Amino acid sequence: MASFEAHCEQCEKEMGEAFPAVHLWLDAFFGQDPYGTRHRHLRHHLEGITEVKRKWGDKAAKAAEIHIRLDLESEGWPPDAPIPADGKTYKKAGLW
Repeated sequence: MASFEAHCEQCEKEMGEAFPAVHLWLDAFFGQDPYGTRHRHLRHHLEGITEVKRKWGDKAAKAAEIHIRLDLESEGWPPDAPIPADGKTYKKAGLW
């Protein structure tokens, strides 16, 4: 799992802006009961990106995509594979 700093650095590198609020929002359930480290099915999918876009706009949605892809790749997800559509799809893929 990439750290908060790693997510911010990757967005800074790719977009010129860190987007800390986006990364904090995506990982808000990390470490909380009952999820522990298994929080990604809640926001790490296309529905989560749509919610980020609604809250913060198009550039923030791109930052969310970067964050999610970085986390997916750390789980062995191919970089060219589509992002899961929603939490149910995320779980079905065995990623949660």
